[in-house]
Amino acid sequence: MTPAIELTGASLAFHLTRDRAGTLKEFAIQTVKRKVKKERLWAVRDVSFKVAPGEVLGVIGPNGAGKSTLMKMVARVLPPTEGRVVVRGLVAPMIELGAGFNPEMTAYENIILYGTLLGRTPGQMQERVASICDWADLNDFIDVPTRSYSSGMLARLGFSVATDILPEVLVVDEVLSVGDAAFQEKSKHRMIEMIDKGAAVLFVSHDLGTVRELSDRVIWLDHGTVQAIGSADDVVSAYQATFGGTREKELP
Repeated sequence: MTPAIELTGASLAFHLTRDRAGTLKEFAIQTVKRKVKKERLWAVRDVSFKVAPGEVLGVIGPNGAGKSTLMKMVARVLPPTEGRVVVRGLVAPMIELGAGFNPEMTAYENIILYGTLLGRTPGQMQERVASICDWADLNDFIDVPTRSYSSGMLARLGFSVATDILPEVLVVDEVLSVGDAAFQEKSKHRMIEMIDKGAAVLFVSHDLGTVRELSDRVIWLDHGTVQAIGSADDVVSAYQATFGGTREKELP
């Protein structure tokens, strides 16, 4: 079976400037004279894995491990510095839900805007507005500017838009930890429905119980590199033996 997600030696580096000039003019002069020292900070380093249609790969690791950077690479937000990231099919990225909304626009207008950013046509989104708002339980707020929305309302709207059309690939970064308990349960059920219909899922969560419950396999990252990849039970148990508890260790 052709994998829906395929990473081969994928790495991503951020370039840091170590020499700080006192003024913009000094910085420009140092740049022209090639005296500005830069170094690479590797956020993700030499990561390889495949995810088949209908499979869930959980991603765990302490804060700063490179999990969110990995998700953005798969969601095509950040291109790899080295290696290959191949994603086949329509992607529904659930990363920082609501971040693409314009706070001065209404929910109706943002649905059209957000949908087009995900690769759908304005006509398609206009036909789906009622269904999207109904699932998000926002029918009474469809014409209200989203600056008036709570964070939970924004999360519901963003999730509803992203999952309204069945994707081939679902990228989920801590979505199931936002909103109230009812929304978390509702969003989990929708995600399970998509998995049952063949969506490949890359899934990050600090809740190791949820990772164990939903994932077929788990990858453990630390400092951007793979520490282990295998069955959910084996990798989560090994991670808990290292860090302890049911939630990932919070690092400063």
